[in-house]
Amino acid sequence: MKSSRPGKPADRKTAGERIEILYEDRYLVVLCKPAGLLSVPFPGFRGKTAVDLLCAIRQKRGLVSAKTAPLAVHRLDRETSGVMMFALTQNARLRIMNTWNTMVTERLYRALAENPVSSGRHGRHMDRTSTSVVLADEGCLDAPLAYNAQHRAYVPDWFAVPDSVPDAQSMQKYGAVAARTGYRILERGARYTLFDLSLDTGRKNQIRAHLAHSGYPVAGDDIYGARTNPAGRLCLHARTLAFIHPFTGETLRFEVPEPALWSSFLK
Repeated sequence: MKSSRPGKPADRKTAGERIEILYEDRYLVVLCKPAGLLSVPFPGFRGKTAVDLLCAIRQKRGLVSAKTAPLAVHRLDRETSGVMMFALTQNARLRIMNTWNTMVTERLYRALAENPVSSGRHGRHMDRTSTSVVLADEGCLDAPLAYNAQHRAYVPDWFAVPDSVPDAQSMQKYGAVAARTGYRILERGARYTLFDLSLDTGRKNQIRAHLAHSGYPVAGDDIYGARTNPAGRLCLHARTLAFIHPFTGETLRFEVPEPALWSSFLK
């Protein structure tokens, strides 16, 4: 059985509560997070986060206690919008995290990315300091990722050479980890390309680093070399999350389209 039902409606009375609850039960909550909102706080951060807003909504309903406070099971970058899940008990969190790779059946992102600076031969493993290439209509981006002092992902220089092989010695030297992003190009425009993306590995900043390394930085992503910001935000959106409910066995699927404005930039 598949379901795309929205579940109980979100409490939207407070203007500051910018999250939309798509589904909730006694075990978990699925919501849509806006761009610009942290998923969870980090040490020293004093602003509002998605988990804070979710707690506030549930507290108004008398649903928050020490045993039912929302708990993160995965995260979205602050600048990324879209569908994400929180557990409501420690038991649910453990079960979700321990079975994540088998319970999640579909997890898709949409990205509006800048086209390569110049056209060239088809291929991969090129960064914006090299000759840009035109990606095939679909494939896998599998460059390894390392992390700098700010915990931002990047593809090590030794892998910028075409047809590089991520040998174990180089991976260890740079503290690199394997990363694989499946992609499908939905539409090509004069300045931008619309991607459908899936994660085979779930590394921090994975999509942003992989697309930038391939010559297609996500629009609005100045950290990874984007030159334009047409939407006034990072154009990366977690569109679809489908999973087998870890307690009921029901198959649930939630989809929130990316902003309609993005398609206008392809014309």
